[in-house]
Amino acid sequence: QVQLVESGGGLVQPGGSLNLSCAASGSIASFNRMGWYRQAPGSERELVAVMPTGGSINYADSVKGRFTISRDTAKNTVYLQMNSLKPEDTGVYYCNGRNAWGFVYWGRGTQVTVSS
Repeated sequence: QVQLVESGGGLVQPGGSLNLSCAASGSIASFNRMGWYRQAPGSERELVAVMPTGGSINYADSVKGRFTISRDTAKNTVYLQMNSLKPEDTGVYYCNGRNAWGFVYWGRGTQVTVSS
């Protein structure tokens, strides 16, 4: 059973940057899809970015040009670089992964707060 643990969240001013990390307790080599989701207070969880193996990376329209998802398979870690942060980016950010057998894993989330 692979566990996903997010880190790197915090409080940042508008226009600032954060780099979130998602560390897996085991190998993600068999994971064919990794992504980040977020949930703002009172809202449903939404897709932020998804990286399918061998496929095109997709970003939510609201973060295109500001966020970048990347993956280091050797370190079993997925990253989300977030630049030019806005107050509406505030929420709990969750890491998500799906392995080749279709099992889906979620982390517990990391809080991101964008406020002056």
